[in-house]
Amino acid sequence: MSWTVAEHDFDKSRVTTNGNKYMTGNGYMGYRGTLEEFTKEQLTAVTLAGLYDKSGEQWREPVNAPNGLFTKLSCNGQPLGVLDADPLSHCHELDFRNAVHRRETEYGFRGGKLTFTAERFVSMDQLHLLAGRLTLHSTADCRLYIETGIDGEVWDINGPHLTERKEQFKAGTALSTAITGELKLPVAVAERVAFTFDVQETAGEGAMRVISFDAKAGETYEWFKYVAVYTGLDNAGDPAAAAEQEVLTAEMAGYEELLKAHSAVWEERWSRCDCRIEGDEAAQFALRYSIYQLLIIAPAESEKVSIPARGLSGQVYKGAVFWDTEMFMLPFFLHSDPRIARNLMMYRIHTLDGARRKAAEYGFLGAFYAWESQDSGDDACTLFNVNDVFTGRPMRTYFRDKQVHISADVVHGIWQYVTFTGDDILLMDGGAEVIWECARFFYSYAYYNPVKKRYEILDVTGPDEYHERVNNNAFTNALVKETLEIALRVVQLLQDKYPGHYPGLAALFADGPFVAEFNEMLEHFYVPQPDPENLVIEQFDRYFKLEEVTLSELKSRVINKNEYWGGSSGLATTTTILKQADVVLMLNLFKASFSKNVKQANWEFYEPRTEHGSSLSPCIYALVAADIGSPDWGYPYFMRTATVDLTGESKQYVGDLYIGGTHPAANGGAWMAAVLGFTGVQFDGEVLRLNPALPGPWQSVELPVMLRGGLFRLRISRNEVAVTAAADNREPLAISAFGGGCVSCLPGAKLRLLNSAAASEQERNGQGKFI
Repeated sequence: MSWTVAEHDFDKSRVTTNGNKYMTGNGYMGYRGTLEEFTKEQLTAVTLAGLYDKSGEQWREPVNAPNGLFTKLSCNGQPLGVLDADPLSHCHELDFRNAVHRRETEYGFRGGKLTFTAERFVSMDQLHLLAGRLTLHSTADCRLYIETGIDGEVWDINGPHLTERKEQFKAGTALSTAITGELKLPVAVAERVAFTFDVQETAGEGAMRVISFDAKAGETYEWFKYVAVYTGLDNAGDPAAAAEQEVLTAEMAGYEELLKAHSAVWEERWSRCDCRIEGDEAAQFALRYSIYQLLIIAPAESEKVSIPARGLSGQVYKGAVFWDTEMFMLPFFLHSDPRIARNLMMYRIHTLDGARRKAAEYGFLGAFYAWESQDSGDDACTLFNVNDVFTGRPMRTYFRDKQVHISADVVHGIWQYVTFTGDDILLMDGGAEVIWECARFFYSYAYYNPVKKRYEILDVTGPDEYHERVNNNAFTNALVKETLEIALRVVQLLQDKYPGHYPGLAALFADGPFVAEFNEMLEHFYVPQPDPENLVIEQFDRYFKLEEVTLSELKSRVINKNEYWGGSSGLATTTTILKQADVVLMLNLFKASFSKNVKQANWEFYEPRTEHGSSLSPCIYALVAADIGSPDWGYPYFMRTATVDLTGESKQYVGDLYIGGTHPAANGGAWMAAVLGFTGVQFDGEVLRLNPALPGPWQSVELPVMLRGGLFRLRISRNEVAVTAAADNREPLAISAFGGGCVSCLPGAKLRLLNSAAASEQERNGQGKFI
């Protein structure tokens, strides 16, 4: 089974999407999958996690560091690069088993051919380090020039972000230093190059060097580059000195040792999460690639950063953290690496003050989390996010101030973490405060309808952003209800388990609203319910009164391909056409609360009305299709989700706003569809339930899961589930398969569980009865 993404030609039209497709990273930084000679014009970027800057009055966005891997060639005075000369052959590939990027390009020159290879990785072992191995081979004698060093001309969408730039050489080390404009944080990049052959070196511009030598026909020439990036956020003293020392140490260790250590970490990461699908190579490849995209952006070493909506693929969406993290990425880490899941939730705890400031800004109590969250938790989302493609005028949107479900999403994520891991210390570390502040926010936001004698949530925007400022959005109301329930559960948990600490925490909320108000609101809170006749849940008040139109008919009304369908006058706003899963997402989150018939009725009603204008949408339809026992309905949605970054077939613009980049929420959604959907893995904190609904081609799925601190290996087929518990697990786990009773899986145990039909067949054949 291949672990390599590759193409064997060069097409200028794919430069931008290939930058996403061939990404590498390690959670500290992401390096776009561009070629060595590319510059900011081709969107080369070293994007740093958690470092943001605001230039003038423009949007705040993450900082891209100078590119220390830049390398450009010329032969006999002729520039050689895919943009300068048509290559005779070209191969571009990414081995995502160990996150190594490679290219091989062959050029023709008068009298011969020149082959250039470059291999590089962003170290998963040493997070500040990048390393590369490069070679040249000529079929004829020639004079070669290599321009290499640190390219300080950084790609910015709303920059520049680096001021006071200084570039120099210090004892063979190229060094580029700068200061961010807003927070005055230092950024330093150091580079060393090690040649295995004799060269002549002259100084180039800035932190560039020009290498020249006479190449002999038939000889291969090899050299190595070592690059380190440090900033003022790293607590490493002087970032420049730290970067210099890092590249010196790297050069002494050598490329092979660095690659070996890097690959060992990747092997360990894959051992925690690899999903093996038997019977469907296309799905296997796409799912592994999706997992890879999550692993290269995971904040394994910091609880001060989370995962932005476009990962570390650049500055799109302001590098902001959305609800995507809790709803679409957190489940993967909960099952595979709970320490990363904890970091993601600690980020929300660290940004609580920003959420409090936003609530106060709008006149509410508690915590109103940022729709677009950066380092401080203050909302980076503007009131005018999209420009009208016809007039060029900014359009007022209601993402920042009306998508109140974000606070409920945060609470959902924290409670999921505590439930899965049993780590209720997170509540003592600030999680309880976040939950209660979010509940207080909703209490202050809610409207009590004295006629209907109920609390309602009015004037909001739900996941379906084409319909803004609606009342009683079913998804939002369901999440608000859950927030109140969780807030009260946390009160009870802390009273019972931490009676010495609870009074001090509760005292912070002595002025209310608190327990009494939460109980009262919960008792009279309204959540839209299925229609008794057709079982469909109305997405929001008066949704059923909107114009009924088919998706194809609405598309026929499009005048400009980039026009925005939402906002005050978008094509979809007065129709029943949705941007993305909304009610269906709610049914997935609260699947135990609804019957199969309700889920199926809503799937069939809303799917034809869903444009899937967000990459978050298709996976939800795959999940619910599996849940109702129709996995083949869901399979195309799974594949659409899992291949979004492989194909590059996604929205690149909203209005005239560029929104390209990787899609980590879709990557997480692909994993959810495969594992939580098709293999039917469901854990409620006490019982692991396995109810597979595999798509037609799939014969089995094998994967590891981490639950309550224990490691379990699952092999799931249509009729049989095998569970192997690690010998060093601390406690047994209750497991139910195919809707049967619970079986206790002890540490070191191996269980084989059959569905009723398979068990009966075994018994008839005299092979015994299996539970």
